[in-house]
Amino acid sequence: MSGKQFFVARYRELGWEYKPVELKQAIRINTLNALERDVLARLEDRGVGLQKIPFLQHGYWVNKSRFSVGATSEYLLGLYSIQEAAAQIPATLFKDLGARSVLDACAAPGGKTIQISNLMHNEGVIVALDIDKRRLAALANQLERCNVSNTIVYCLDAREVSKLKIMFTHILLDLPCSGNFANDKNWFNNRTLKDVEANAKLQREILKETARVLAYDGEIIYSTCSLEPEEDELNIQWAKENLNLDPQRIDCYGEDGLTEIFGRKLDSSIGYCRRIWPCQSQGFFICKLKKSGRS
Repeated sequence: MSGKQFFVARYRELGWEYKPVELKQAIRINTLNALERDVLARLEDRGVGLQKIPFLQHGYWVNKSRFSVGATSEYLLGLYSIQEAAAQIPATLFKDLGARSVLDACAAPGGKTIQISNLMHNEGVIVALDIDKRRLAALANQLERCNVSNTIVYCLDAREVSKLKIMFTHILLDLPCSGNFANDKNWFNNRTLKDVEANAKLQREILKETARVLAYDGEIIYSTCSLEPEEDELNIQWAKENLNLDPQRIDCYGEDGLTEIFGRKLDSSIGYCRRIWPCQSQGFFICKLKKSGRS
């Protein structure tokens, strides 16, 4: 089962009417490296037109630029990162980051790792994992560019993270996923329901393993840029039923998670998740999870 007609019909059944979107490039100011107003003034002097993203603290859409914003001296000095608007949300949902132990389980190319380091004021420790050595090289370059000094990088599959014998107070799972049509013009031609189900299985495997290294009273932020419920709400329902992980209320941009999917009723707490349909931002799904008191 595949094709635009198939997926569009699914979205309609889930309560969203398909519409094509044109995404704006977005940046995030790295506040540890510079004052936000100074970076904005420097970019304005270069003729870069920026618009504040209303649901983000340090995020801006790039409305105009005569050159690539990834080729400026300000970018190379780590004063800002290029990061899609919705992708800037997950790291901000952690509580009490401080000098804690954080796992970024699928870290490359590193935008969220840098953001977490900013939020931690370069204190504590971040363990960043990826299985692709080429992507790890890009991650290491990003960390160096942005003066991140509290991160250890491992070439390790997140499904084997317990080998490190470390417990984490905060875990970011920005998972490999099917993506969506907003950032891939050929998406409808390249994706099938079988792909979605395979990605959902991989996500459950990573979620199960990382739950093993979640410290008492710790929290997991689960996110994908997929619109497919198999990779989103249905995986959270599975985590609640099988891993004793409970969704938590979060306050961020987006709509409530779906609690009825293709005739199946889910636990009401799945509504605490946030679903972002493509409009102002790419499609995205976010959920915060904590261990329940159930045995």
